[in-house]
Amino acid sequence: MREQQEGLTLIGLIVVLFIVVVVVVFGMKLVPSFLEFRTAKAAIEAVARTAQSPQEARRAFDNRAAVDDINTIQAKDLEITREGNQMVIAFAYRKEVPLFNNVGVYIDYAATSKSN
Repeated sequence: MREQQEGLTLIGLIVVLFIVVVVVVFGMKLVPSFLEFRTAKAAIEAVARTAQSPQEARRAFDNRAAVDDINTIQAKDLEITREGNQMVIAFAYRKEVPLFNNVGVYIDYAATSKSN
């Protein structure tokens, strides 16, 4: 008795490879934006723990932004408030990531140093 062959056809392989390539291209475009956001969030959390005044917090954020290569936001974009004896630093921004031709993605990022 002959057994039924199982496997992937050439057209199926091409479709799968096309999907993988599209996902990789999107990832290569979107991941750097997300990594910069995570770095900025970590920076405001660290600054909020150590800074005593808004001026000191802005100066410390500028220093960390220079070292960590944070270009999307600046110290003047930070919202600095106090809740009790805790300094709370927050920011929000929209990032446009061009994908190809005239197609892009808008991503809204927002973060706060307030612990839940």
